[in-house]
Amino acid sequence: MQYRRRLRSRIVISFLLLGTLLTTLFAIAVLLLRSRLEEQLINNTLQREVANFVDFKRANPDESARFAFSKQIFAEVVGASKFANIPFDRQKLATGVYDRAEDGGEGRRYYKLAVHRSPDLRGFVEYDYTQETLSNRQLVLALAATVLVFALLSLLLGIWSSRRVISPVSDLVARVRGFARTGRHESLAPHFVPDEVGELAAALDDYANRLTSVVERDRDFNADVSHELRTPLSVIHGAAELLLTQSDLTPKTRERLLRIERAVRQSTELTTALLLLSRGERAGPSDGETSDVAAVVEQVIDVCRNQLGTRPVEVRLVHQAAPEVDAPAAVLAVALTNLIGNAFKYTREGTIEISLLADRVVVVDSGPGINAEEAQRLFERGYRARDVDAPGSGIGLAIVRRLCDLYGWRVSLAPRNDARGTRAELEF
Repeated sequence: MQYRRRLRSRIVISFLLLGTLLTTLFAIAVLLLRSRLEEQLINNTLQREVANFVDFKRANPDESARFAFSKQIFAEVVGASKFANIPFDRQKLATGVYDRAEDGGEGRRYYKLAVHRSPDLRGFVEYDYTQETLSNRQLVLALAATVLVFALLSLLLGIWSSRRVISPVSDLVARVRGFARTGRHESLAPHFVPDEVGELAAALDDYANRLTSVVERDRDFNADVSHELRTPLSVIHGAAELLLTQSDLTPKTRERLLRIERAVRQSTELTTALLLLSRGERAGPSDGETSDVAAVVEQVIDVCRNQLGTRPVEVRLVHQAAPEVDAPAAVLAVALTNLIGNAFKYTREGTIEISLLADRVVVVDSGPGINAEEAQRLFERGYRARDVDAPGSGIGLAIVRRLCDLYGWRVSLAPRNDARGTRAELEF
């Protein structure tokens, strides 16, 4: 089915169908026209001959009188006194021409029977057209062979024509694929004549130029913002650390400064991840940094715990293994913060269990759960689940998906099978 949808195959099949259909219709028209004309000619001739023969016999009753017929015609005239001797199958035949067939010693014989009825005489003329029947069969076979030959010629013509027609399109596809492999765009229009394909190449050039401009502007913006935010975040972090060294801080003030410090660390990790994403889209990830997943998970839990407030939620961290990943801790923290943070945000009561396995982190909560049909759509930028009343922009999971694509990880969301809630999984 894939092959039939290709443009070249459509052209070939169109030529084949057109040639076969036209040749078949021509062959059918030839057979029908020949049969009709031959039938009319023979029938009219036989009716005229049998009438002339009867008139001749009426005028020349002597049996020695001969009427000139061709060798394929057998004629007979029966007088009124001998009507009873006429074969039973011919007695009730009216004036006209009839197609008859009978089996003989040399095979089946086909003939036409012309009948002329008058009160005193009845004439019968037989015209043997067995040879014509055989000739018709040979003609049908010859026309069938002609249809087959023309179908083959149409197929060859379609293959040749499709190759000529598709050649510039194939060249255009090859050049576009070459750009995808090299990552560099070169103008396409100069390589093609100004026909439909040339116009398509020019349109692709225009679209590629505009798209490249948008992508580069977006990359530069992300890189600039990520870079410029580091300075004020560093100032805030330094000021928070300096204030924490003072000994006269009240417990409430110290807690607020710790929250500021955690927020600064989270913002720094996010800007680092965005900067890596921007660079990764250009050159791909190549940091080679190894991070302790357990340490990052504990840090993320500490940052997100404030979201619970006074809700009766039990948080459990299960160490089944001690995984490590070849990625910056900031990238890992951003991905885990979105997955673990959603569990903390939407769980009103019950438990949140975070399990560390050899090759993945699994987060299971007892929150409201998600719809299985829209689980994959939650990773689309700006999409939010239905029946969700918590604030959000629908961007966090989209960033997680981009990070996973960049580092070759896999992320998934699904409703729990055993109870109400959601199961999130980040596989390395």
